[in-house]
Parts: sequence; structure tokens; C-alpha cells
Amino acid sequence: MAETSPQIPTGVPTAARVYDVMLGGKDNYAVDRAVAEASLAIMPELRDIALHNRAMLHRVVRHLAVNEGITQFLDLGSGLPTVRNTHEVAQEVNPQARVVYVDIDPIVLAHGRAILADNANTTVVTADIREPEQLLDLPDVRGLIDFEQPVCVMLVGILHHLADEEGPGRIVEVLRDAVPSGSFFFITNFTRLGDAPESVALEKQLLEQLGTGRVRTPEELAAFFDGLEILPPGLVPLPLWRPEQAILDASTIDVRFMTGGVGRKP
Repeated sequence: MAETSPQIPTGVPTAARVYDVMLGGKDNYAVDRAVAEASLAIMPELRDIALHNRAMLHRVVRHLAVNEGITQFLDLGSGLPTVRNTHEVAQEVNPQARVVYVDIDPIVLAHGRAILADNANTTVVTADIREPEQLLDLPDVRGLIDFEQPVCVMLVGILHHLADEEGPGRIVEVLRDAVPSGSFFFITNFTRLGDAPESVALEKQLLEQLGTGRVRTPEELAAFFDGLEILPPGLVPLPLWRPEQAILDASTIDVRFMTGGVGRKP
């Protein structure tokens, strides 16, 4: 269980800690577990979906580090840097790879700084991605990320916590304009399934209990990649992005409920 701190509001659930519950982590509170349990009651596959999201992260980061020579990763809305996260995968390929985790939840900073204390190439920053201009100018971001060199901007499972009126498309545009040619964007989002009414019910439940939740259509996800060259196999259900083993059944909700892809800035 997470240690309580006067700086950390433990009575309000956060997306980072609910995701930690889904991944089987221990840095969460009763209020986060309540949201996770209510969500699982609607869609029992959510735990598997969270694992698919993390598994795709591993594949994407490894691909970009090995095959594209990316040495900088800006992981936005990262959640807690545990359960084999970006820095571990990238630095296995290149120990000098630099990773900046950004999250609005103060427990991410408190926990992340502790476990990364001996890692000079990785840091954690508390910031709101809804204010991308300010985020990009933070000293801790600029201290590790060289925006003259290609960077992978990661928006993994975070844009679906932003309502349309919060301008997720504008956020991606600001970030896209801030990075040089040869940079990559890695984005995943909950996907509306016309044959699965529970996807609508889950959105309603997340809005009521977590205050955030936006299940988007594949077309809405595609709009986030405007101006980018999408890498094969395109925008697909997470387990279908360059799988390391055969997917026996691609029709199940756990496979289809989140869609993602990787785009390169020309």
C-alpha cells in the first residue's frame, strides 16, 4: 500500500493509481481500488487491457530504440514508473537513453524520484499535459530532453482522460510542432465498440467516479496523427501492433477495446 503523505490527496482517485491497480501494483489507495473494481464490474477485461497497453509500450520503445535510434523519450501521463516501464526497456538497449516521466499525480513524483534516485538519465516531473507550452519549458524537462534531436513523445492511455473541450488535438499539435523531424508519437486510446455497449457504460462510470473518461472512435484517434507518417501496421488494436506471438482471437473485447499506433514526424 502507498504511504500516506500530507502532500498527496488520498481521498480522491487518480488515473495513475487506478492504472496501478489494474497492473497489480501496490501504490494505490482504497478510493482508487473502488474505481478499479467498479470499472471491472462493467468490463472484466480491463485488467487484460491494461496489460496489453503495457506490453505494446515495451514493443514500441524497444523498436524505436533498436531500429530507429531514438535515445529520448518524453512519457506524458506516464503513471507510476513501475511494472517494467519506459526507462527500463529503453536503457536495456542503450544505457544512455534519456526518459522524462510527466504526470499530474503528486504520488508519481514522490514514488518515482525515490526509485530513480540513482538513475541520472531518468526523471519524473509533475505537470499538467493540458498546458503543453509550460510543460515543455520546465527545467527538468529541458535538462534531459534535447529538442534539437528526435524524441519519442508518448501519450499512452492518457488522451482518453481528456474531454474534447480540453483540446487533446491541440495538445498533440503543440507537441508535434515542438519536436524536430524524425521524432515519433506513440498514442493509445480507449475505442468505442459499436457491438459492445459496455464501452459506453464504462465511459459513463469513469466520468462519474474518476471525473475523466472519453471512449473515442478509430476516426477520432486517427485525427491525433494528422501530419505524421503512421508506421505499419497502422492504427490497430494494441495486441496487433507487431506482436511477438500469434494472436489466436482478435475479436475479443480485451484485444479490441484500446487502439494505438506510432507516427513519425516527416
